[in-house]
Amino acid sequence: MKIKSQRDFWSGLLFVAAGLGFAWGATFYRLGDSARPGPGFFPLGLGLLTALLGLVILFKALSVERADGDPVGRIAWKPLGFIVAAVVLFGWGVPHLGLLLALPLLVIVSALAGDEFRWREVLVNSIVLTALSWAIFIWGLGLTIPLLPAPGGT
Repeated sequence: MKIKSQRDFWSGLLFVAAGLGFAWGATFYRLGDSARPGPGFFPLGLGLLTALLGLVILFKALSVERADGDPVGRIAWKPLGFIVAAVVLFGWGVPHLGLLLALPLLVIVSALAGDEFRWREVLVNSIVLTALSWAIFIWGLGLTIPLLPAPGGT
């Protein structure tokens, strides 16, 4: 069988692997039933749907002919590095800096990954996302996420 689209083939494989991995991980939690789902019910379903989507993409990669074959390009190391660094900084920053400082830091470092960086757009995005995150997670859902750094540090 000939691969007709390399991009679709590799992304389909990635979706199948990630979906099956999450579905397998969900089996370690109680599943419950459809009337009273347990904590593993949603991740199992989502993982299986992700794997199914990957299979559809794989089928397309092996059956639909493309003019250029959609070759896989080089790995974009700069954006990948900035995005990974942003997520790591956010994970470290929420307990140490609080949501009001960690989320804008996430947005700013993530924006550095792109080709077009404009301070005004990044700052507006930071403010809007921070306000929405506060409204949804802290005020709306009542989660105990630190809003500001703890006095005296953590």
